[in-house]
Amino acid sequence: MSHPNKKAVMARLAKISGHAKSIQKMYEEDRECTEILNQIAAVKSALNSVGKVILKDHINHCIIDAAKSGDEKALEDLNKSIDKLL
Repeated sequence: MSHPNKKAVMARLAKISGHAKSIQKMYEEDRECTEILNQIAAVKSALNSVGKVILKDHINHCIIDAAKSGDEKALEDLNKSIDKLL
């Protein structure tokens, strides 16, 4: 199954990866801790945003189909994933 937001998610993940590498470089260069912590917060926020997009896609496609077919395991798995994400 193709995810409708795949291209946008892949672009966001690439940016997040770049930001994570820059945090490592900042730390190696002994930059101010507050600068590093601010960048970490930005990466966490970006990951949360991309997680929301993936979750919405999953609910709107996979879970709706699973609910229609009575697949209770898919709903249980969704609940576990939500708990881990939050």
